[in-house]
Amino acid sequence: MMPDPDPSSDALAADLTMAVGRLLRRLRAEANPSELNLSQMGALARLEQGGPMTTADLARAELMKPQSMGAILASLEQEGLIERQPHPTDRRQVYFALTEAGAAVRTRHRAAKRDWLARALAELDPDARRTLAAAIPIIQQVGET
Repeated sequence: MMPDPDPSSDALAADLTMAVGRLLRRLRAEANPSELNLSQMGALARLEQGGPMTTADLARAELMKPQSMGAILASLEQEGLIERQPHPTDRRQVYFALTEAGAAVRTRHRAAKRDWLARALAELDPDARRTLAAAIPIIQQVGET
């Protein structure tokens, strides 16, 4: 079946949402060597990207209740993936930061995703890889709007 030469925005949005969702689910399934859940991996990623944060800051960033984030942080701390640090200006608050073990989990997770995706892309024919490469700037543009 030939693709529609000018698909409607609604149809394109539905197809792209499904395709991106499927790709993300597959990446998660293939690339979780630590067997942490999505919420735990999200908290580790936030700490890696943003540096030390309070429970409330992490909860806001991950769109969840502070109590739920507190449970996630407790489990990550128990696993030795994060540690508590004193807040620089407010002694009543605590920052959470990645430990070396937490950073290593993030590194392995990123590498596993990249390795799986590279293998999957290598199975595509050269024309399909070129088409996908040409679509990346467009996808980035859509993501930035």
